[in-house]
This record gives sequence, structure tokens and C-alpha cells, in this order.
Amino acid sequence: MKISTEFIKLDSFLKAVDAVCSGGEAKIIISEGMVSVNGEVELRRGRKLRPGDKVALGDHEFPVE
Repeated sequence: MKISTEFIKLDSFLKAVDAVCSGGEAKIIISEGMVSVNGEVELRRGRKLRPGDKVALGDHEFPVE
């Protein structure tokens, strides 16, 4: 997904790529350790993502551009 700002927060990114239906769902899957950023499990829903980062959820990987 291409972003037009300096960064996007992880929970907002997951909603934007339709990986989750709501912010509440994003909060749950992040807190359960189901999301990784650049190959490492990320537990902070406010993690700032910048172009070049890669978010993984299950078998799906979403690059930040």
C-alpha cells in the first residue's frame, strides 16, 4: 500500500489494506501477537510504519510504499 504521509500507524494500516474490519479487530490481533513487522512480532498497535516496512498477517504480506 502506498502512503502519502511520513508514516501510518499499524492499526490504521491493517484497516486500510482490508486485513481487518475494524480498529477493535486490529487491536485484538496485534495484542495476540498475530502481526509481524519486518519479520518480528509487533505488539504495539501504534507502531509507526514507513515506506520500506513489510507487515505480515498469516500468509499475507503487505509492503508499505
